[in-house]
Amino acid sequence: MKAHDGMYIGGAWRPAAGTDTIAVVNPADEQVIAHVPAGTAEDVDAAVRAARAAFPGWAATPPAERAARIAALRDVLGTRAEEIAETVTAELGAPPALAVSVHAGLPVLVAGTYAELAATYAFEERHGNSTVFLEPVGVVGAITPWNYPLHQIVAKVAPALAAGCTVVLKPAEDTPLTAQLFAEAVAEAGLPDGVFNLVTGLGPVAGQALAEHEGVDLVSFTGSTAVGRQIGATAGGAVKRVALELGGKSANVILPGADLAKAVGVGVANVMSNSGQTCSAWTRMLVDAERYEEAVALAAAAVAKYVPGERVGPLVNAKQQARVRGYIEKGVEEGARLVAGGPEAPLPTGYYVSPTVFADVTPEMTIAQEEIFGPVVSILKYEDEDDALRIANGTVYGLAGAVWATDDEAAVAFARRMDTGQVDINGGRFNPLAPFGGYKQSGVGRELGAHGLAEYLQTKSLQF
Repeated sequence: MKAHDGMYIGGAWRPAAGTDTIAVVNPADEQVIAHVPAGTAEDVDAAVRAARAAFPGWAATPPAERAARIAALRDVLGTRAEEIAETVTAELGAPPALAVSVHAGLPVLVAGTYAELAATYAFEERHGNSTVFLEPVGVVGAITPWNYPLHQIVAKVAPALAAGCTVVLKPAEDTPLTAQLFAEAVAEAGLPDGVFNLVTGLGPVAGQALAEHEGVDLVSFTGSTAVGRQIGATAGGAVKRVALELGGKSANVILPGADLAKAVGVGVANVMSNSGQTCSAWTRMLVDAERYEEAVALAAAAVAKYVPGERVGPLVNAKQQARVRGYIEKGVEEGARLVAGGPEAPLPTGYYVSPTVFADVTPEMTIAQEEIFGPVVSILKYEDEDDALRIANGTVYGLAGAVWATDDEAAVAFARRMDTGQVDINGGRFNPLAPFGGYKQSGVGRELGAHGLAEYLQTKSLQF
């Protein structure tokens, strides 16, 4: 795979300050496919300085012009979709069909929404004798994960640019090639120098330097709750704003009378997508006692269609593979009934994990409380709706979820009582304009749509 040996700073590819590199590994065959620079605090400082220098001009750029630049970026990403999909497949292991439709396709859609919002958003409002201005917060430090490498970049960079902010991006070390492609697209789209900057590197080095840098006004991070806590503490000490999209343990609640076959089938597909490496995956399936065993049988049949190496790709690296297999072993150890899959590696090469379904899972079990981040479904039994609600709300997370019922009204009534940021009702479709983010330890702030844009704005009022 093509890789740059420098950092994208101030509108150009510049040599890294140090000589250390990071190996990029294809998780499907465990082969090194490229090397990228391991950025240092010196690289981060250069990128932040470039972003600071570019900020006044970009903030003063009329919203309509910012919208045009974002639209141009969207178009470039669209023309390079095939290359993006191939790169995501190579460094993440995503099956080609998923890489095309989601990993390459969704970012184009999201970028388009921000091109429209930048042109139409009310950056100025009149309230009584006050005019309220919504102004860009400044320089954004964006730290993105590996599971949806381009989508997570666009979900942070596009609204920041729409708001008038400038950005320094530190992508995940497992998927830096997609980030480099994005930097190429930024250049091709004609964004002014320094408006977007890229530093590849390790989280504890480059990521920490970015979060701590005094020239960064807001840190937007997506990743684990543990790292989010550290970033929040660092930012709090500097009275610096944060947007944190963290872990999840979402419940798929199937109420009595709902279409069980559809709810189970869609629920299993939701968890298997992206090899289970999705923070919002509905990893806990809640079914009433009367239909419980039927749901277990349906889930076992559904997961059999997800063949490793075909419909299900590998996990991102060996550490993640070992982690997920350890959770499966823990589930068996704590008494859950294994009805499909298991801890054994399904293929001799690649970081694959068998798609797994557990039954007889109780709310206090580890696999029902902790985020596994792999293709593992836990099926829990409830006695009545109040019991289902208790179980659904019974974790430290609150990112997403689903409710299935005989009609939308009943499902909405239940969903309104759930402590979570986003709920799909009877299979409701994904909406790129709807705010995404969590309650409790699933994070602070929102991404996507107008709510995502608002994260990058600060408020000023003038009275006259």
